[in-house]
Amino acid sequence: WMLGVKMAAAAASSIRERQTVALKRMLNFNVPHVKNSTGEPVWKVLIYDRFGQDIISPLLSVKELRDMGITLHLLLHSDRDPIPDVPAVYFVMPTEENIDRMCQDLRNQLYESYYLNFISAISRSKLEDIANAALAASAVTQVAKVFDQYLNFITLEDDMFVLCNQNKELVSYRAINRPDITDTEMETVMDTIVDSLFCFFVTLGAVPIIRCSRGTAAEMVAMKLDKKLRENLRDARNSLFTGDTLGAGQFSFQRPLLVLVDRNIDLATPLHHTWTYQALVHDVLDFHLNRVNLEESSGVENSPAGARPKRKNKKSYDLTPVDKFWQKHKGSPFPEVAESVQQELESYRAQEDEVKRLKSIMLLKIRVLAPQRGIIAILGDLNLSVYITCSSLPELLEKKRLIDLHTNVATAVLEHIKARKLDVYFEYEEKIMSKTTLDKSLLDIISDPDAGTPEDKMRLFLIYYISTQQAPSEADLEQYKKALTDAGCNLNPLQYIKQWKAFTKMASAPANYGNTTTKPMGLLSRVMNTGSQFVMEGVKNLVLKQQNLPVTRILDNLMEMKSNPETDDYRYFDPKMLRGNDSSVPRNKNPFQEAIVFVVGGGNYIEYQNLVDYIKGKQGKHVLYGCSELFNATQFIKQVKQFGQS
Repeated sequence: WMLGVKMAAAAASSIRERQTVALKRMLNFNVPHVKNSTGEPVWKVLIYDRFGQDIISPLLSVKELRDMGITLHLLLHSDRDPIPDVPAVYFVMPTEENIDRMCQDLRNQLYESYYLNFISAISRSKLEDIANAALAASAVTQVAKVFDQYLNFITLEDDMFVLCNQNKELVSYRAINRPDITDTEMETVMDTIVDSLFCFFVTLGAVPIIRCSRGTAAEMVAMKLDKKLRENLRDARNSLFTGDTLGAGQFSFQRPLLVLVDRNIDLATPLHHTWTYQALVHDVLDFHLNRVNLEESSGVENSPAGARPKRKNKKSYDLTPVDKFWQKHKGSPFPEVAESVQQELESYRAQEDEVKRLKSIMLLKIRVLAPQRGIIAILGDLNLSVYITCSSLPELLEKKRLIDLHTNVATAVLEHIKARKLDVYFEYEEKIMSKTTLDKSLLDIISDPDAGTPEDKMRLFLIYYISTQQAPSEADLEQYKKALTDAGCNLNPLQYIKQWKAFTKMASAPANYGNTTTKPMGLLSRVMNTGSQFVMEGVKNLVLKQQNLPVTRILDNLMEMKSNPETDDYRYFDPKMLRGNDSSVPRNKNPFQEAIVFVVGGGNYIEYQNLVDYIKGKQGKHVLYGCSELFNATQFIKQVKQFGQS
């Protein structure tokens, strides 16, 4: 059956499309198309757990589910009423708790038939538990199909995925780097990561060549993944990769390279203030699984006690690949995004005015000429105008929706930039990381009460501390500590970064971010217009210069087969070789066309965008970015703070 899934996904050109194809197939009872006698889809209910919900929500909208016959989608552990004449499609992790609840559903005879789909492979013992429950409930014939789907990862973009959202603390940076972690706990963490990566490559339909650094968590993942892939390939009858050249699309002609890197190679980037749209939204707003949640004030209300602000309304917006503006501008510098929103608004107003003009002409002709020529003749003349007006309306309404969406999101981002002077922080950090001369002392920014939150100041100082070759003297450090404390900063993160820097002895490696930096270009005249939604006064228009971050640099060395001290000792695994290879000497000598970069310990949109920008200049090459969890600076610094406390 997995062979059939691969063939169905053959036309898919991205991991997002492949996972979507697999999900749609599952929702059609694991066959290509199921319709009833009237040509309608078969109506059914979808039962998922939180893991399944997180996998489906970035890929399929409620409308798409409805079009596939899903009348209800319910959480497994919610209170559910019996619907005895409707089939149920389950999409859950094979946990003990989930199996127990599914067995209870069988006993209670909730549905007409049961299609059981497990996100990861179910063990034989748990499968027997379901079989016994079905026997006891006399429901064996109602259990129509049982499938292992191997979909245990979340795809956020065509070229980006994360492992999990539920229980992500299990694979978090803190979990992996805890000094008191036991061997058993570390095995559990590694097995969780490896299971998801295995599912990813089953869905991709290709067996990778694996490279990783030595002596890190990434090496542990590489060894376990190599073993799991090797064992599956050895079982010829049940291998999930039989004829893996069927993995068409981007990954059809050459096996991909998997580069496993450890978060500890670069702790500055996760703390860095950013300047591109998507990364800024993730940094300053509540952006989660491609959905941004905003609080919007509804103005002022009058009450007996006097005027007071109205309650804030919570609004959610989906930022998906269907949104062409988002796809085009998610990697753009923020001032460029503000200008583009303004241009879209002006374009919309021009189209709206044209539709109004046509409508006025139609009404005028009817009023003036109808008495002379008759209404039927006039309507015949107006057919073209009516057609143009009607066909433009849906497009106009969608355009208006997207303009409103991005106006609201960009305005919320701009408020943070202005209130916290994020343009100043971004420019200053870029100069620190690229060893450019600073025009203002670090102490001045830390001591400025109008520049940023205490967390902003701590992020800036940690980047300085990580990036400098020579650590500040004890006297200087005490001066910085006092300034940070006076600014309201918690110093626990600094405690951990000091220990990390001393322990890893990697003071020079993470600091090498290239020698180019941003350039201020003066304010954009367009977004300064009085009619503009975005008044950017006081905000610098920083133009980004392309520079490769450490993760991108490592990928470039390994993908292009370059000799470099940074990556020369990276281990090499080929699961297709009969015996494990412990050599760092690669057997493959040709540059790779496709690669997956996976960060063990957590990733971010800054690294993702840097890889996207890098690969734009590589004709015919493709890169995917993955991470064990996706965090912004606030979430990362919270984990680091917990280390400092202990």
